Amino acid sequence: MKKFITFLSIISSLIFLSFFIKPQLVHADEKTYTIATDVTFPPFEYANDSNKYVGIDIDLMNAIAKEEGFKVDLKPVGFNAALQSVSAGQVDGMIAGMTITDERKQKFDFSKPYYSSGIVMAVKPDSSIKSLKQLRGKKVAIKTGTSGADYANSIKDKYGFKTVTFDDSDNMYNDVKNGNSVACFEDSAVLEYGISTGLGLKIVTKPANSGNFGFAVKKGTHQELMNKFNDGLDKLKKNGKYQKIIEKYTGKSAISATKEANEKKSKDSHTVLGLLKQNKKAFLDGIVETLKLTVVGIIGATIFGILIGMLGVVPNKFAQGISTTIIYIFRGLPLLVLALFIYNGIPSLTGSKIPAFIAGIITLTLNEGAYTAAFVKGGIEAVDKGQMEAARSLGLSFGKSMRKVILPQGVKIMIPSFINQFIITLKDTSILSIIGILELTQTGKIIIARNLEGFRIWGIIAIMYLLIITILTLLSKWIERRINN
Repeated sequence: MKKFITFLSIISSLIFLSFFIKPQLVHADEKTYTIATDVTFPPFEYANDSNKYVGIDIDLMNAIAKEEGFKVDLKPVGFNAALQSVSAGQVDGMIAGMTITDERKQKFDFSKPYYSSGIVMAVKPDSSIKSLKQLRGKKVAIKTGTSGADYANSIKDKYGFKTVTFDDSDNMYNDVKNGNSVACFEDSAVLEYGISTGLGLKIVTKPANSGNFGFAVKKGTHQELMNKFNDGLDKLKKNGKYQKIIEKYTGKSAISATKEANEKKSKDSHTVLGLLKQNKKAFLDGIVETLKLTVVGIIGATIFGILIGMLGVVPNKFAQGISTTIIYIFRGLPLLVLALFIYNGIPSLTGSKIPAFIAGIITLTLNEGAYTAAFVKGGIEAVDKGQMEAARSLGLSFGKSMRKVILPQGVKIMIPSFINQFIITLKDTSILSIIGILELTQTGKIIIARNLEGFRIWGIIAIMYLLIITILTLLSKWIERRINN
């Protein structure tokens, strides 16, 4: 057992070294700030045909950084994740089409406004809904943490409608287009851009609750960064670069060019093969990230599970109690809650940042490890107790009896459960997109936000998951046969 654990530890260390240790060039005269942003909020932030992030917010942040002499490490994690990351101190600031409100000012410090917009309601082109009064008894789609969601929630009792919440704009729009919800609320600038470039919805209300977008940092922190942003914004407005950025994405010529480019795209670009060819690098990066999470997560969960499971069978009530408690806690917590607690909750308490990937590995290790511990403990306890008594009566110690007699039989009982847990770990990596990890599921969301090919993209991703799971299952079965032989 000791050799097995040592082997797993060495493999885990090698994987961490190969994946995460990269040479970095540090320039003493240029400070780098980590800035969170949304992933599907055109024209403010979105991935273009080359899967490179562009948009008003992206260009504006980069231009200000250039003017003020600092560097930006942009983290496209999604609006809700960005809010939580700033609050937890995981990032230095966020720029994501965030409306400045009195409520948000209690938790964030805002820059000078850099854009103004209002909230509008959009419906399907053939919808009979034309006013808020017609929403009574119906469902409306909103996006988590946005001003559109705040506005919808503030009037839903008055107009008698229910809200359905989504984490990204694309799923919100699709819920309306698919007929599950009759309308959605969003910033007017975003919906106007989307509709003009082929979103497939129509606006039926005038802008309400007009507000200003601002760059945000955690309240009481990063005053130097805020001053740089404000100074840089003033410089861009004076030298004309600010207006050029706005015109680049919202001007008539820019919108016409985008619409024309979309119309000129060949039919092949909307086929499965065309989508695979166009997004092969993004898909590959997503697969690699998913496999990294899975492999390292499995190793961590296996080591953790074996240790906790073994702790539960030693002849000591205190050790057994610790094992039972750990299994109960981490098996009982939803993976989503555990991920958010580790990534955002712990840094809020300690003030220390936890990289998203590391937070994801810790989450998988604790959650999947608890299940592993349960079946390790169960597998050992399934071996007839008389065999341990017989071994002890022959003069063998508890440890030697466990290694020589009990574990060889228990391992054979555990193997099917190990295989199932490997597959579950792979699928559970998709939940980690909530903390901004760009694994396969998050990659799909970003691609769909650009080309609106939800059915085909999710179909491609489903097949990719099935292929990976099939390969993993065959590998696990091969290992099982080798052990049994």
